[in-house]
Amino acid sequence: MRLHRVVQGQGYPILCLHGHPGNSRCMRVFTAELAKRFTTISPDLRGYGHSKTNTAFAMAEHLDDVAALLKELGTQQYLILGWSLGGILAMEMALRYPEQVTGLILVATAARPRGNHPPITWQDNLYTAIASILNRLVPGWQWNIDTFGRRSLYRHLIQQHTQTAYQHLADEAFTAFLQTSKFAGQALNSAIRQGYNRLPDLDQITAPTLVLCGERDRHITAAASQETAAHLPNSVLQTYPQTAHLFPWEIPTQVLVDMDDWLAQHFPV
Repeated sequence: MRLHRVVQGQGYPILCLHGHPGNSRCMRVFTAELAKRFTTISPDLRGYGHSKTNTAFAMAEHLDDVAALLKELGTQQYLILGWSLGGILAMEMALRYPEQVTGLILVATAARPRGNHPPITWQDNLYTAIASILNRLVPGWQWNIDTFGRRSLYRHLIQQHTQTAYQHLADEAFTAFLQTSKFAGQALNSAIRQGYNRLPDLDQITAPTLVLCGERDRHITAAASQETAAHLPNSVLQTYPQTAHLFPWEIPTQVLVDMDDWLAQHFPV
């Protein structure tokens, strides 16, 4: 499948892979800065954003799609920045194409993903719907954050209910959710049901890796991310307190500073 993509900047390539639900716009929190020094390649994965599909597919087809995109662009070596599902695909790409993948930045992800999300109630869905619609109309409205946002499912996605975080939810997450196909969800759920676990293979990934996680992530726990970092031979781990799965939208400045420091050590411009 020919993926919709956003290519920005000039310099060493960084492939930016979004999570579920998500699209290339969700990666702008990273690419807006990284594109000043690197070439950022941000695709909409199959079944997400503008890469639409009307048929079922398997998770492995994401890898084929991305490989075809990189071949089309003539990109032979590259870093991968992957958030959540994108991080899982990043590790898969590093295992499949070790001569091409020269480094990984793994955000809120794990090779053996585990969550501790509580059961979702009808009130959760109701408050989330109201909070999302109001936030789309008036991004970062404090009354909405206090009245509905903190009582919605957002409380498991973020810990710092700031106007900055809710601006990202309005600008990127709202549309990404609506554009995510049922086939994308089915592919992900199928992989989870099969007990996805790549920990035994991580010693094959020798490229330098930065692992970032939120201390209170309930979708992919910090413990799962830390376990992944421990199995990667050449990794650096950073755990952010008082943050959850969407921590790049909670503390974007700190995350970008840490990425810049790591990139300066391993991939100086």
